Amino acid sequence: MNNSTRSAGVYANGNDNKKFKGDRPPCSPSRVLHLRKIPSDVTEAEVISLGLPFGKVTNLLMLKGKSQAFLEMASEEAAVTMVNYYTPVTPHLRSQPVFIQYSNHRELKTDNLPNQARAQAALQAVSAVQSGSLALPGAPANEGTVLPGQSPVLRIIIENLFYPVTLEVLHQIFSKFGTVLKIITFTKNNQFQALLQYADPLNAHYAKMALDGQNIYNACCTLRIDFSKLTSLNVKYNNDKSRDFTRLDLPTGDGQPSLEPPMAFGAPGIISSPYAGAAGFAPAIGFPQATGLSVPAGLGPGALGPLAITSSAVTGRMAIPGAGGIPGNSVLLVTNLNPDLITPHGLFILFGVYGDVHRVKIMFNKKENALVQMADANQAQLAMNHLSGQRLYGKVLRATLSKHQAVQLPREGQEDQGLTKDFSNSPLHRFKKPGSKNFQNIFPPSATLHLSNIPPSVTVDDLKNLFTETGCSVKAFKFFQKDRKMALIQLGSVEEAIQALIELHNHDLGENHHLRVSFSKSTI
Repeated sequence: MNNSTRSAGVYANGNDNKKFKGDRPPCSPSRVLHLRKIPSDVTEAEVISLGLPFGKVTNLLMLKGKSQAFLEMASEEAAVTMVNYYTPVTPHLRSQPVFIQYSNHRELKTDNLPNQARAQAALQAVSAVQSGSLALPGAPANEGTVLPGQSPVLRIIIENLFYPVTLEVLHQIFSKFGTVLKIITFTKNNQFQALLQYADPLNAHYAKMALDGQNIYNACCTLRIDFSKLTSLNVKYNNDKSRDFTRLDLPTGDGQPSLEPPMAFGAPGIISSPYAGAAGFAPAIGFPQATGLSVPAGLGPGALGPLAITSSAVTGRMAIPGAGGIPGNSVLLVTNLNPDLITPHGLFILFGVYGDVHRVKIMFNKKENALVQMADANQAQLAMNHLSGQRLYGKVLRATLSKHQAVQLPREGQEDQGLTKDFSNSPLHRFKKPGSKNFQNIFPPSATLHLSNIPPSVTVDDLKNLFTETGCSVKAFKFFQKDRKMALIQLGSVEEAIQALIELHNHDLGENHHLRVSFSKSTI
């Protein structure tokens, strides 16, 4: 027993460098995550379940004596998404808060450790579930497996609706598990319901696993989630009741958007319960406190602050965790940039992957900060979710909603050093055309890039050299079999891919062809 504890202790303290490759200073992103304060009776499968919604979990080391664990994700992007998600809202295991941070270790080497058999068995069971060949242990057969032909559409019923739940709130919650394409909300049998379509049935599967039975606010607004029989939604209008996020051109419909979402009230006294933890959505989904209703006197120390039922929430906008900015705002504050390398054009290209960037302003007095104005609030949210926490030019970029509602251009004659740029008429906007297929191809930053618009005369070596010259290491390359105008290129890291996209998107390849670069969901 002592030996196993001792050898595990070596791991936890990171003293045994033979087993761990490449220690780094704390806090820089790693695909290995360090979990603390884990309840002693927790199972391997429960720890793995914290990582599942964000991607494949590739290894696990449990240190029960220290109430700690190390979880290795398949990619750094998955780990970054997971840490970003759990930063504003502490995850719980067995009703106890668990703390997650990046580990100093780049990968877990657990082959020679005792007591690893259970962890490996749990990992194998989960990977079988992910490949759809096995049901989750302890779950009904139909819950654990992504069945062939399973729908990407979820039917959501909200019980105990003591506070309005808007389309925007649903979009924000469910976007944590993948790209949401369409949402329709309606009232049926006196219940507020929604149909929500993901890009992929796997996203729907994970969202259902993670969110079914969770409360949006403490003690109320309970999510009941099932797969819909529909495999696709047909949205006619973009308003507060329905939205197609791939078609920004749809009309709003005849009716004025209603400002009164359905409300229901329980027996006297129940209505006060959500205040007593209005940091809300515990344990799953932390919405912040926002100014709004005041806390009733006498609720004592449990009252964490008022619930976000401001007029903006009632019209369908919710504050976003950790942002002092205006909900529904289309301007982002981007911080922790590398002031020596960042340019307005670089931010325009990068943020332009997730929406049409209208203006960029790098702060004159503090060049590591910038404002980025997107075409609308949905695109700003998308860019923030995908880019915050990514590394760019050696620094971890942070993006939050800004207090400013627009980026002001400098007055004539005002000294600006070219730090403010207006891109509203740029020909490089990816989402100008209504219904453009670019809406279907929005993916998180990845080490593999999708290249298109390649002229016939350009060879594999030409493209590899182009990327090598920007300082990237090219790991793999392949042209599409059916269409040689397109290719995939895999680079050494996500950071390299982000920098290559900034430098080479719209690069002139000759013959009137400009290279188009996007992040890919595929690997080579």
